[in-house]
Amino acid sequence: MFKGLQPILYGGREVWPLIEGGKGVSATNHASSGAWAAAGGIGTVSAVNADSYDPEGRIVPQIYAGLTRRERHEELIKYAIDGAVAQVQRAYEMASGKGAININVLWEMGGAQRVLHGVLERTKGLVTGVTCGAGMPYKLSEIAASYGVNYLPIISSARAFSALWKRAYHKAAEWLAAVVYEDPWLAGGHNGLSNAEDPRKPQDPYPRVKALRDTMREQGIADSVPIVMAGGVWRLDEWANWIDNPELGQIIFQFGTRPLLTQESPIPPEWKARLMTLEDGDVLLHRFSPTGFYSSAVRNPFLRNLEARSERQIAYTKEPIGDHHFQLDVGIGTKKNYWVTKGDLIHAREWYARGFTNAMKSPDDTLIFVTPEEEKQIRIDQSECMGCLSQCAFSSWADNEKNSTGRLADPRSFCIQKTLQDIAHGGSVEHNLMFAGHSAFRFRTDPFYSNGFIPTVKQLVDRILTGA
Repeated sequence: MFKGLQPILYGGREVWPLIEGGKGVSATNHASSGAWAAAGGIGTVSAVNADSYDPEGRIVPQIYAGLTRRERHEELIKYAIDGAVAQVQRAYEMASGKGAININVLWEMGGAQRVLHGVLERTKGLVTGVTCGAGMPYKLSEIAASYGVNYLPIISSARAFSALWKRAYHKAAEWLAAVVYEDPWLAGGHNGLSNAEDPRKPQDPYPRVKALRDTMREQGIADSVPIVMAGGVWRLDEWANWIDNPELGQIIFQFGTRPLLTQESPIPPEWKARLMTLEDGDVLLHRFSPTGFYSSAVRNPFLRNLEARSERQIAYTKEPIGDHHFQLDVGIGTKKNYWVTKGDLIHAREWYARGFTNAMKSPDDTLIFVTPEEEKQIRIDQSECMGCLSQCAFSSWADNEKNSTGRLADPRSFCIQKTLQDIAHGGSVEHNLMFAGHSAFRFRTDPFYSNGFIPTVKQLVDRILTGA
């Protein structure tokens, strides 16, 4: 047992202060979370469009029959609720009365509030808490409290928590089980990096967590309410000065990346094998997600293609203004009145000669040059949108009366539901979005994984408890 590490009381039961980070779509399911809880920790079922099962136990393919985006959105919500309920039930059974089961949702996912209500209504007594981030989940406390369930908001700054507390959380203070600090420079998946912070200049998490604790104390929240350190956590002996530290209060730890590589982890074998080849710097903090948030994923050909697509971008005006007095003559067919700079005209002609012959408009008055095949696929993906987000930059869907953001669909992004479903169910690890934390390269260097060793969840938890 690592020095100073003690069980905590959570949901009326003693558990290890180790949380399995929830990862959607289907990268954290009942098998991994149930095993994590059975090992004495807090397992987390991802409730983001989770898999459901037919009577024979086979995964039900999420196929959409609706003709409109709103109709498909309704289908998606049903899939989401049914899937999360199935995963929670199975995880709870696997845990066999040990540890605890949380669920994780993204506040900016389509129908988040309806999904939360639907899942918690059908899993009473099974779910101990709800972790929720990717946005400002003001209603999280109200929804969780109405079902007698704990809530654990995921934030990336003291300022964000302060806003949530003052607006809503103070009304349900007794159900606040912990505050998850997700480090935006270290964590995998979406994060809360703000426009005031530089993605290229990581900040030390200690003073940021200290500021969060100070904010919590100012609001009268006891030090016994834990802060969960999430992002970049690999070995506990690297965080020894955080444990039993009066300055920080109770600290517990979330592991998101390490649980991907276990026997019970539901990700396909190809994904697990790829994780073991990563090198330092292979994970990219980027802003291509249709959510508009920063996120971190493996810089594979999928991400490199998005980088290259955005680099083949020029600004235009609809009439000659300033340096924009050269008329574009490639990529726009018979359309006229696209005025660009001389340098951008040269770039556009070069891209056209290389096969990027089709110019697509972005909502920022720029043109993106793509191949005809790429444009065709982008249009198909946009037209097949099923409303998986509350607002989607890629398809311009929004969960409102008009079913639209009111902005032009953005070809610089991608359909996140399509790619995450594909990679989670055996699709290419090179041509899909592959979320990972920035410590994922350590699978290759950590002797625990020597000779391709993949532990069970119990073996991993036992290893973590030693500090290694």
